[in-house]
Order: sequence, then C-alpha cells, then structure tokens
Amino acid sequence: MMKGLKKWRLFSLLAVMMVFLSGCGEDYLSTLKPSGEVGKQQLNLLLLTTVIMTLVVVVVSVIYLLAFVKYRRSRVGENVIPKQVEGSHTLEVIWTVIPIILLLIIAVPVVTTTYKFADVAAMDEVDEEGNKTALTINVTAKLYWWEFEYPNQGIVTAQELVVPTGEKVYFNLKAADVKHSFWIPAVGGKMDTNVENLNKFYLVFDKESKDLKDGVFYGKCAELCGPSHALMDFKVKTLSPDAFDAWVDAMKATEGQTADKASTDLGEATFANSCLGCHAISGSGAGGTPGPNLTTFGDRNRVAGFLEHNEESLKAWIKNPEEFKPGNLMMNAEGTAPIYGNLSDEEIEALATYIMGLSVEK
Repeated sequence: MMKGLKKWRLFSLLAVMMVFLSGCGEDYLSTLKPSGEVGKQQLNLLLLTTVIMTLVVVVVSVIYLLAFVKYRRSRVGENVIPKQVEGSHTLEVIWTVIPIILLLIIAVPVVTTTYKFADVAAMDEVDEEGNKTALTINVTAKLYWWEFEYPNQGIVTAQELVVPTGEKVYFNLKAADVKHSFWIPAVGGKMDTNVENLNKFYLVFDKESKDLKDGVFYGKCAELCGPSHALMDFKVKTLSPDAFDAWVDAMKATEGQTADKASTDLGEATFANSCLGCHAISGSGAGGTPGPNLTTFGDRNRVAGFLEHNEESLKAWIKNPEEFKPGNLMMNAEGTAPIYGNLSDEEIEALATYIMGLSVEK
C-alpha cells in the first residue's frame, strides 16, 4: 500500500513539474528559441556539444552494461578470470585518439565562433563624411537599473533598450558600481560589465518585438550584484529600421525639455523640486545622470523593471522604493527614507500622473 502511495506521490511531483516547465520556451525569453544571428549560432554550439556528450555517455554506459551482464559471476562461474587487456596498445590508442577527435570537433567551431563574436572592428568604420556607420550603444549597469546611450545619435534612455532589426548593433559595456552582466536570452549574450574595463560585443535582432507577449524581449543581469539582483531587469523593443529612425528623431525633439518648479501642474512642480536633480526628462544628450532617464517612461513596459506599468505601481514605488528593490540608491544612507524626502499623498498622486505622461510615442 505504501509503495503504491509513493509511486503516486512521484507521479504528482512530475505532473507539477510539467506545469511549471510548460512556461519555458517563450519567444521573448528563451535561449532555445533564438531571434538573432548570435543566439542561433550559440544554440547550434549548444546542440553540437550536447550531442557529443550524449554520445559519449551512451557508449560508455553500453560498454559498462555489456561487461556487467557478460561477466557476471552467475554466468561465468566462481573461479573464471576474464582475459586481461592491460597494456593493449590498440585499446590505448582507441581511448586516446577518440576523445581527442571529439574535443577537436567541439573546440574548432567554439573557438572560431568566439573570435567571430569578438570582432567589433566595424564599430570604428566611418563614411565619406566621417560619420560612424555602425549603430553603437553604450550600456552602463547600475544598482539596480540600466542606462542606454546612443553616442552617434546624441540620445540616451534607460530601462528599455530600443534597437532596429536586421543589422549588427554594437555594445560598449561597463558598470558604474559593481560587476553586472548584460544578457538578452532570446537574442544572445551574455557579457560582463565591469567598473575598470570596457567589454565590447555585438548582437543582431531578427524580428520586431511588437508581436511578442508583452511587445518586448526580456533582458537580465546575469551576475549576482546585490540584494535586488533578481529584479534588475530591462526590456528590449525591436523596431523596423524606419520606425527606429522615427524614434530617434522623436528623442532628439525632446532636447531642452525640463520641468518647471513654478508650474501650476502639481506633478510637474513636484518633479522639478524633488526629482529633477537625479532624473532627466530629455532624451537628447549624454548619460551619466544619478537616476534613470525618464523621457520615455510612459512608453515603457514595466515600473522599476518588474512592476505592472500603471499609476498604482508607480505611486507605491515612489512611497517606498526600498520595499520593492532593497539596496537601491533612491534611499538615504540609512535606508530609512527616500532621498527626495517624504511627499504627501496628493503630491505622489500628481507626480505619478506626470511621470506616466512622459512619452515620445504617443
């Protein structure tokens, strides 16, 4: 009876695991459904190594089982000693040469592809007018958010990376505080971001993200960086080349945009007095602000990278960001209150409405 119950428990456990695993493999997040040249080649390498390792495991297991069955005591008798093959040159050559061949089959494509992905010489190519021809994005990882600067276009944004499809996009990766790691699972990666040195690589985005579940690809920090590491998400919006150019023009058009402390709009006035010192609302310019650029906040997919994108989530975040992302730099040194001070409920509501209205796409 107990044995039967244990079998049913095991069956139930497997059933529950199947339910959870059924959520894997989404186009916007899965490395097994790549949407770019880099991701596809990385998947091919993964499949190649998996096939070879599986072959080795199967062959070794079969040899072991055959020896186990053929030379078991009940079959050959008590006093039978199998033929000894110690010192056999033939066997030694076989189990030396075959692993070398298998390692070469793995090593040659892995090394070749690694050097290919590391080739970023095109970042420095220029046209007849001296303008760089490749799209380059400076990525700066911070506790716990991402800044994306487009130096050739003269624009900057945060938390939501916007890129065109069908071309190589080059990245300069660095960290502002501690080691992080830039990873877009469905497209390719990952690459560490360090404080003292610059890492470079490229990705290719094959399809527009508008048809995905949330309209974006998901990006992650893949290096343990602090108490809110798991919440350090960013999103990637891929557009057609024409739509991307239009987005760039819309970002440039926000040049000089700011908030007025004397505004009759309570939300704008509150932002100017409490937030403008850390957060810019103009997408034109360079990065380096203490907090994320909020020019496109109304166009984003999430609040703080993971909360639902609505005013209620934003108000909760403004009231106490420490509750949602422990260790974030919006709190004072003691972590007891936001650095912008305590705002009234009326100010928070007006501020949330103002920030949600910041957009270049609407």
